[in-house]
Amino acid sequence: MPNWAQVLQEINDGLQAGDMSAFDTVRRKYLRALHEYTGRPTIAYYSGWLTKRVVGTEINDEDKNGFMLCVHGLPKDRGLDLVLHTPGGGIAPTASIIHYLHSIFGSDIRAIIPQISMSAGTIIACSCKSIVMGRQSNIGPTDPQMNGIPAFATKAEFEKAYKEILENPRAAPAWAPILQQLHPTFLQQCDYAIAWTENFVRECLAKNMFSGAPDAEAKANAITARLLDFHENKAHDKHFHVEECLEMGLNVEIMEKDQKFQDLVLTLHHCFMHTLTNSAAFKIIENYFGNAFVKQVPPPAPTFVLQGAAMPSA
Repeated sequence: MPNWAQVLQEINDGLQAGDMSAFDTVRRKYLRALHEYTGRPTIAYYSGWLTKRVVGTEINDEDKNGFMLCVHGLPKDRGLDLVLHTPGGGIAPTASIIHYLHSIFGSDIRAIIPQISMSAGTIIACSCKSIVMGRQSNIGPTDPQMNGIPAFATKAEFEKAYKEILENPRAAPAWAPILQQLHPTFLQQCDYAIAWTENFVRECLAKNMFSGAPDAEAKANAITARLLDFHENKAHDKHFHVEECLEMGLNVEIMEKDQKFQDLVLTLHHCFMHTLTNSAAFKIIENYFGNAFVKQVPPPAPTFVLQGAAMPSA
């Protein structure tokens, strides 16, 4: 199978031959090839957050429309392979997308992670029966963020301030500028977000990945705690590699065990990354039939220059 450079050369050859849709042609060729090899319905969910800084690269409610488009016409009795590349997003749209996919394909959903599926993307992976990962693959912590601020860190900082002020009231002026930025109900919202995420991840693991296992609850509890442990993970963008995922107990399939499968997955990944890097697209949800939901960066607004003779001064 072709590597990164060879995929790009194949696309360029298509463009030079007059195929102005060469990015789509090549990408869909390899998405179809992956489906034909596995025999399973396949949907790819790709975000371009690594190359584009625009609103909408995250998992959001609009993505449901893309999944609805891609699910239409697929057989519903053969499971689903879901190729994931995402920075994550909101817990509410993530939970809704998971509910939608499970209502159609049941528990036979497999997550394939060619490179990165972080935060809420990790939650989607945890809702699957298994997660396919290679040496280059990563998932991340699931601790909730409140407008980009870690909920756990906010609570910890408040508790530290409270303790220090109780022990030494003269510390209050130093903490005041920080505490004044906490608007009413924010700490309570942090508590709710943590509880919601914890309960949902645990439920996903127990009911799907470990369904029927005698120790399903124990495994789900341990993995949920590990993914949520902000104090241990230190940062929301921590990358868990395949060895760590196996150690924490996730049901991981090793991509390298099937060389043909690995080549197909990584070639497809290169195709999507070339498309997201070299076009206006910043999110693609696509099935092996070639049906695709594509979000694009809007063109810049036109600028107007007033030309003509200078106005006389008064």
